[in-house]
This record gives sequence, C-alpha cells and structure tokens, in this order.
Amino acid sequence: MSSIGTLIEHFKADIESVKQRDPAAKNTLEIILTYSGLHAVAAYRVSHYFYQKRLFLTARVISQLARFFTGIEIHPGAKIGKGLFIDHGMGVVIGETTEIGDNCLIYQGVTLGGTGKDHGKRHPTLGNNVMVGSGARVLGPFKVGNNVKIAANAVVLEAIPDNCTAVGVPARIARCNGKPTSDLDQVHIPDPVAQELCKLSVRLGRLEKECGVSIPDADKTDVCNFTESKKK
Repeated sequence: MSSIGTLIEHFKADIESVKQRDPAAKNTLEIILTYSGLHAVAAYRVSHYFYQKRLFLTARVISQLARFFTGIEIHPGAKIGKGLFIDHGMGVVIGETTEIGDNCLIYQGVTLGGTGKDHGKRHPTLGNNVMVGSGARVLGPFKVGNNVKIAANAVVLEAIPDNCTAVGVPARIARCNGKPTSDLDQVHIPDPVAQELCKLSVRLGRLEKECGVSIPDADKTDVCNFTESKKK
C-alpha cells in the first residue's frame, strides 16, 4: 500500500466485503458511519501508510487512537489484504508481523499473536478467505492456508492446510476439503472429568492395598490426610 490510490481501493473493497457478508447492513452510508470494524481497518490502512514511510510514531498514535475508539488493536506493521471484515470486533488484537490475505472474516475477541519475545516474524500468516471465529487464538509464526475456518474459542498453535476447519484447544483439524478427518471424533469424545475420577479410583485402590485397610466411603474425600497419618 505505497500510494493513496491503493489505500482508497482497499477501503472500497472493505466496504464491499461488509455488504456481502453482513445481512444487517442496509446501505453504504450506514456501514461507513456505524461499523467499528470498518473504522478500525480504515485507521489501520492510514497508519500502515505512515509506517511504510518510516513515520513510526505517527503510525502508532493513529493505531492507538483507533484502539481507544473501537476496542480493536491492529499494529500498523501488520500486512492486511483487501476486503477484511472485522464483525463486531471488540477485543480483536492483530500483532506487528501478522499477515492477512484477501477477503478474510474475523469475529470479536480474536487474537492473532505471538508466543514470546522473539524478534523477527513471530505472528501468524492467514491466507485468502479465512474465517476466524469469536474468541479464537492463533499464536505463532506459521501459515494458515486459504479457505480455512477456525472455530470459536479454538487455540491454533500450528499450521493449517488449505480448505480445512480447525476446532478445539489446542486446535485440531476436524474437516478438510469438505470431509471429516479420521483423527477427531466430534460425537464420541471422552469425558475428561470421568477419566480423572477413574484414575483417582485406581490410585485409591492401590493406597488401600499398601496400607492394609479399607477407607470408608465417607472418608475418601480426605485421602491425603489419611495417607499422611499412616506414614506417621
């Protein structure tokens, strides 16, 4: 985005993206006046222009003013293609070395961030037509492919191929090229609480054998104290 003409072209594409993706949008004037996601992206494009001119302080002041008014923080050093739509947007954070392709959709509470204090490339790269659900975290300097969907509240820590859907914490690929993957069963997911209770039951049985006594059911909630008393 090295020219004012390119900036205006991208701004028009951002407005068109809102029209196509949000059925609540009635007309262009409403979008320009009331969509905070559009305001944040427009402010980013101006700040990025100054950032490329090495006017870093001016760029950061613009980005922080946009953060104050919209609740969306986009570092001016990020590289964002045309047609980005940040829907609702509150709490979105986009880091300095993030790269976002064309026609992407980001919902509220999304973080495109790093995992530490490393220098250089430390934020993710999103391909074209990527959708990131509300509350998702994409952390690290890896590539998210084209036409990828990231579910709400997913935590993505590694690369995702093209045309895939990622869900969960940490995120796993649930669908790829329109077909479910074999490594993630969304129906028969084990209950983590039941698994932990089963482990505790096994350990309790071993303690009873080692100590040579049977713990009454009423006292099994205080296994730690029982074990310590037997040691004494």
